[in-house]
Amino acid sequence: MGVPVKELLEGVQHERLGLMLIAGEKGLTREVTTSRIQKPGLLLTGLLEELHADRLQIFGAAEINYLKRLGADELEDVLKVFRPELPAIIVARGLEPPEFLVELCRKSSIPLFRTQHTSSVLIERVTKYLEERLAPSTTLHGVLVDVLGVGVLIIGKSGIGKSECALDLVARGYRLVSDDVVIVKRMPPSVLFGSSSELIKYHMEIRGLGIINVKDLYGITAIREKKQMDIVVELVKWESETEYDRLGLEENTYNILGVDLPYLRVPVSPGRSVATIVEVAARNQILKIMGHHPAKALERELDNAMKGFRK
Repeated sequence: MGVPVKELLEGVQHERLGLMLIAGEKGLTREVTTSRIQKPGLLLTGLLEELHADRLQIFGAAEINYLKRLGADELEDVLKVFRPELPAIIVARGLEPPEFLVELCRKSSIPLFRTQHTSSVLIERVTKYLEERLAPSTTLHGVLVDVLGVGVLIIGKSGIGKSECALDLVARGYRLVSDDVVIVKRMPPSVLFGSSSELIKYHMEIRGLGIINVKDLYGITAIREKKQMDIVVELVKWESETEYDRLGLEENTYNILGVDLPYLRVPVSPGRSVATIVEVAARNQILKIMGHHPAKALERELDNAMKGFRK
């Protein structure tokens, strides 16, 4: 599934890219299927085997000046570069494309754009947008919060207390990203970002209260549009006969879109402050990222003590 070319002319992208359509309006429904961009450069001299017809083509000053210097007898080979399946061509620096290129795009329904941005700025902005739009994605049932800069995904069965835990964390000064439905995207190379659906953004469902708007109640500092996901915490009902990890030596992971995240299973029981446990889990994750693993450090100290005792 690709991104329709017409999206580049809409909303925020229209403001960021500043594109003006010159020709090929009938081709706006074409789709871009890769975030990779191509500047033809030497391809215009006939190196057609290097042309990627599925990529957006960016023409800078070098390409446009070269095309304008061509004689009529040289155009035949150059025209082979402009394959009819190209998704679109964008001319940078506000340059005026040669008339033969405009006519070709019109006949082949290849969208031809012009922008005032330089090639480097344009490539950076288009690539970033396409990477996000084309990124593998999934939807999870849970709550995503930002605790001390650590993206914590809280999952568990319905009614276990995920939203209440998140609300407690927000009341402590941390930030809500999404409640109930978390949209997850995998960005290059292997980083997961979570965000909320536009329909329920900033809202939470709290049993006994109903729907609340976190942004209105706690202010703009209590919410985030999206956040990198760093750890998964699953809330489970406390069962006395079930064994739970008490030392923290096990390194469990939770796979989302092919990416393994650190995973904790936290039992919930009356009187237990789950929000405090989640907060400490985030702080502990920061220590691990910095190279300090408290449980393993204690294990080493105990091993050394036992070795000394044996002597």
